[in-house]
Formats: sequence, C-alpha cells, structure tokens
Amino acid sequence: MRFDELDLEDEILDGLWDMNFEEMTPVQEHTIPVILEGHDLIGCAQTGTGKTAAYTLPLLNRLLLEGNPDNVVKALIIVPTRELAQQIDQQFQGFSYYLPVSTTVVYGGGDGKGWDVQKRGMRMGSDVVIATPGRMISHLQNSGIDLSHVSYLILDEADRMLDMGFAEDILKIISYTPKERQTLLFSATLPPKIRDLAKTILRDPVEVNIAISKPNEAIDQSAYVCYESQKLKLVQELFKEPTDSKALIFSSSKQKVKELAHTLKRMHLDVAPMHSDLDQPKREEVMLNYKNGKVKILVATDIVARGIDIEDIALVINYDVPHDPEDYIHRIGRTARAAATGAAITFVNEEEQSKFYLIEKFIEREVRKRELPERMEGPAYKPSDGRKGGGRGRKGRGSKSRSGKGRGGRGKETVNASAETAVAEAPQTDNNHSEGRGEGNRGTRDRKRRRRGGRNHRKPNTNQSTQSDATKEA
Repeated sequence: MRFDELDLEDEILDGLWDMNFEEMTPVQEHTIPVILEGHDLIGCAQTGTGKTAAYTLPLLNRLLLEGNPDNVVKALIIVPTRELAQQIDQQFQGFSYYLPVSTTVVYGGGDGKGWDVQKRGMRMGSDVVIATPGRMISHLQNSGIDLSHVSYLILDEADRMLDMGFAEDILKIISYTPKERQTLLFSATLPPKIRDLAKTILRDPVEVNIAISKPNEAIDQSAYVCYESQKLKLVQELFKEPTDSKALIFSSSKQKVKELAHTLKRMHLDVAPMHSDLDQPKREEVMLNYKNGKVKILVATDIVARGIDIEDIALVINYDVPHDPEDYIHRIGRTARAAATGAAITFVNEEEQSKFYLIEKFIEREVRKRELPERMEGPAYKPSDGRKGGGRGRKGRGSKSRSGKGRGGRGKETVNASAETAVAEAPQTDNNHSEGRGEGNRGTRDRKRRRRGGRNHRKPNTNQSTQSDATKEA
C-alpha cells in the first residue's frame, strides 16, 4: 500500500515525496489508519519494522488539522534512551518539513544550560515533547511543566522501559496528563507486565501484532565455535584486510568494549567504543562520526542494539552471545536494513553454547558454523539440548481483519501481519532516506493531490524545533 492512498494532508505527503517514501511497511499499513481514526492502540513490532513513522505520520496529520493556538504541549512521546529520542526527533524534522510543528527533546546527561533549553521549550508549548522517563520526572517536579493539554501519549519500546525499571516513572508521568487522550503503546514483546500496563492506561485498544520471530532473510548468519581466548584473534583475522564497509561489534561487558576498541586502534583501524560510561557529548560525537563514515568500526554494548537506525552496516559481530534470543535479533538487525544485505557472525565459547542453542531454537534454524582459521582448534558444538557445552573438536573446525466500531463502543480489535514482509524503519527502500530531500522533483511529480479547495501551501517552518539547541547545548 502506498502512502498517497492514505487520508494524509498534502504537506505530509509532500514531505514523504521529497524523502522518496512511497510504499508502507506492514506495521505502517495496519496502524496508521487506526491511529488516524482516533483509537488507542497496542503495537507489537520490533525495531526495523517502520514503527516510528507508523505513529509519527498520523500524529503530525492530526496536529496539522487541529493547530496549536494556545502554545501548549499536545503530544508526549516517552522512550527508554536519549539515542532513540534523538532519532525520533530527526524523523519528525524530515516528515514535518512543510509543517509548522515544533518539538523538544528531553533527556539527561547534559549541563545546566541543556536543562534550561528543555524547560523553555516545554513551557513555551512545543507541539511534541520526546522524553526519557527520568528526565521528564525531574522537569515535572522542578520546572512547572504543564501536561494537562496532552491529547496524544505514545510509549515506544515499552517493554524495554519496564525492564529498565521505569514502570513507576511512567505511571507518574501519565498522572499529569488528561484521562481523555489517545494513547499508543509500542513494544517488541507483549509479556504480562506490558498487558497489565496497557489495561491501566489504554481504553479499548486496537491490537496490531507484527510478530518478528525470525531475522531478516537478507542477513547471512554464521558462528565461530571457539574458546574465549580465541575471540580477539578472530576479530583480528576478520579485519586483517582493509575495508570501507561499516562494522558493529557487540559485547555484553563495558570492560570488553574498552579493551577491544583499544586493541583495534593499535591495529590502525578506524574504531570507536560506545558504552554507558561515555558522557552525552562524547556519545553524540561517536555516533555522528560513525554515521558519517569517519569511524568504520563501532564496538558497543547493547546500548545501540535497539532503536538506533544507522545505514550501511555490512557486518555485525556478536563478540559475546546475547543473554536473550530477542536481543540477538535486535543486534543482527542493525545490518541488512531496507533492501540491503549484510552478515552477522557470533563467537560462541563453551559456556555460551546453551544460550546460542536457545537462539537457534527461537529463530527456528541452525546457524552455519564457520571453519576456524589455520592453526586454531576450537571446541565441538555440543549444546546437549541447550543445557551445557560440549567437548573438543577436530582441528580447524567448530563443529486482517478489523471489525471495530467507533470510539464510543467498539469491540477489541486485533490485526496480525506477516513478520517476513517487514522491512527497515528508515530508509524503507533503496531510495528512501531519513535525512535529505529530493531536489527539484516536487514540481515534476504526477500525483493527484489528496485535498483541494484553494488552500495555499504552507512554507517550510524555519524555526521548527527547539531540539537543535538542546542537542548542541545539552
């Protein structure tokens, strides 16, 4: 389904056209009409399915139609990390290029000047506030922020926020908002604690389930079965030849991230670490250099596994086997975005074999085991049905339907969509870019305008967001 088949305003369609967004992903196709109708929604969709645009576009459409003459906060988006908050704001900047919509990003880690910028943005009445829970609580308690006019509340990656211990903070924030509002909850999984939260804050929601239990088929998955002491040698072997491609190495330990990044730098590779010990300005600098290609290899903890969209990552290496099978999907999902291909290699030591076996069961396939390099001998892959590692191997080997009614009295709706058709969040096709716009194509396109009646086209808003100041100063 195409975006121009939706009942979206021309200003939004023009922005999508300039960004070369044409076809919707399954989560967008099933959720955008529901949100436009004003229903509450539970969206079960993992990173990489296009969920950010799924709620951003209908939200912008409703804000455009309503206007914001009172200079109040109309929409609040709560997210687990500052990186995800920044990414969502970047998408707002692209989609709202022709709209007079303002955003403020609220997160910790900055100095007092950043606090003041965030406070000023919210008190002046930003249309959309994108916030992490802890920082938002601090502002509510100390800055006199008014959320009594919030009409739209969105919780993104709700399961992760609950895992991080933000349940009480979320409920506290919600207590400052009106009961009469539209609430959207997006989560990669729907465990009982998420459903309990949904019952508390949503009203008769539509449920859209884009279940992704399998990684993208475009990812070439493989594993080295090795000893822990061999992992560094394997990394050195993989980067022995120079490459212009981006790579992302995940480790479960901050200390390993630091040590590995230091070792690769000594090999004269363009590498940078990313972990929670870095202050906010340094983290932003590292991510910018990585996106721009100044850094080719990013060594990171799971801080960047979810919610961060980086283009052109050709290789993901799991230096350690992730603790949760779903984390494995999130990690390797950083490659093969949109129509691209990519590779994911996991290092599996003896103690990690049971965890990796559970991952193979979860994705319902056996991951190819690679030959170890010459003169390296590793353990055999014998996970014993996922209970413990095996013994020594031979040299050189590791072994739709919706039936809802109106807002007042509809029944609960559930929409299920195929996981295997889900594609990347942004960009969505080879020509779709979340940053940058088409040049000179708006005057030549052959698209029927969705709405007519003599309305003049708004000029792009040149003072669109307070986030730019907040990002620089926070």
